[in-house]
Formats: sequence, structure tokens, C-alpha cells
Amino acid sequence: MQGRHALITGAGSGIGAAIALALAQAGCRLTLCGRSEDKLRSQAESLRAQVPDVATLMASMDVGDEHAVNAAVQQAQSRFGPVHILVNNAGQALSQPFTKTDANTWQQMLNVNLTGTFQCIRAVLPGMLEAAGAPGHGTPGRIVNIASTAGLKGYAYVSAYVAAKHGVIGLTKALALELARKGVTVNAICPGYTETDIVHEAVQNIVAKTGKSETEARQALAASNPQQRLVQPQEVAQAVLWLCAAGSDAVNGQALAIDGGELAG
Repeated sequence: MQGRHALITGAGSGIGAAIALALAQAGCRLTLCGRSEDKLRSQAESLRAQVPDVATLMASMDVGDEHAVNAAVQQAQSRFGPVHILVNNAGQALSQPFTKTDANTWQQMLNVNLTGTFQCIRAVLPGMLEAAGAPGHGTPGRIVNIASTAGLKGYAYVSAYVAAKHGVIGLTKALALELARKGVTVNAICPGYTETDIVHEAVQNIVAKTGKSETEARQALAASNPQQRLVQPQEVAQAVLWLCAAGSDAVNGQALAIDGGELAG
């Protein structure tokens, strides 16, 4: 993976930051994307401290904004050439009863979690296909969509998020078939409750609405995992690394659950 160009959305913290570190350690050149320039700058500094020779580019963007996505990808390709690895990690979850979920909330969940994934793939794919098909020295393309166990089952009070993540799984499978003979694989990773800002927000929401302590709220979320714990970001990152590394070419169109066995029952 030395020298391959990886673009990661939502790279400023949590799962995205862990993925960036894993790919940096594997020798990739990184384009770090996110809405917060401060978070991206902090992440870039952290990466350089841990992997001194890493090459990074910060590209601030909102995945729901088509023009911003196209501009960021153009900037990335001007610096490092075509994107060989795309990790669609940016996401957002809002919790509301369905009867209180208005059209704006619904559209926001679709824009961030599903349309953003579509727009990033659409922006990088021409260059990725060209690189993968270069005669004699093509570089395999890898698209990894960070979905959720909410893309494989239902959860109450997050219907818009669940619908969007189910859409990501459908997009993953359809595109995997379309690109199967073109040197590009498309897979999804579906983490269960993971130690991220989204889960921290969910904990605070539980505390506010139920009066439970923060510890009790965390335990309530971890209870769905048979291992009785939250998934760690680096565990998701290792799955991404495996899907992008040599020898994973036959893994295509899959939705890999990282959930401690939650979906096994």
C-alpha cells in the first residue's frame, strides 16, 4: 500500500482518525476531509507525530455539498494524483420518534449519510477507474463505506438514520456488481455502538431524557453487544486496512459487521 492515495471523510476524529492512522502506518498518502479545519489540523499534527514521513493534505468540506466535494477531490488529485482508496466515513445520527421527525431532519440524514457517500464516490471514481485500468501497472481501487449495524437491522427512534444506512448498503452492493471487472471493489463496514462522538451524543441524550447516569447510559448502549462493551475505533480501522490491503480482491459487495456478535442472534 506504499504510496497509494487514500481519501477519508470525517477524518478529524473517532473512526475516521483511527482509519487515517492505520493507513498512514501502511504507507498511504492521505487526504483528510471534514467540516472542521481545526479538527483536521489537529489530526494531521497527530499523524505526523506518530508517522513522521506521512504525506497529508487537509481538505475542508461538507459531504452534502456537491460543489465542495468536487472542489476537495480536485484539490486532492492535483496534490497526490488519483484516489486509490476512498473511505466514506462521514456520518451523523439524530434521535427522534418518527412522529417528531420532520422533513428537514429526514433530508439531513439522507444528505450526510447517503447522498454524501454517493457524491464522494462519483467525484473520485473516474480517476480511480483510470488508475485501476492502466495497462501493466494498474493500481486496484478500493471503496469502503462506513455504514452501521443500522444498515442491517432496525433501531427505534432513529428511523431516518436507519433508512439512510440501509441505502448505503444497497448502494455498496449495486456498485460492487457494476465495477466487479474493472479493478475496483466496493464494501461496507457496519460497526455497532462505537466509542465516537455520535455515541457520546447518544449518551447525553439518554441522560437528558431518562435521568440515568452517564455510566448507566453507556451500559445501556453496550448491552446490545454480546461482549458487553463498545466497539473501539481502531477495531474498525483494522477492518478497513484488511479490505484495502493486497489479497482482498475477492471481497466485494460485502457488509461486514464489527459488533461483538450483535447480529449473530
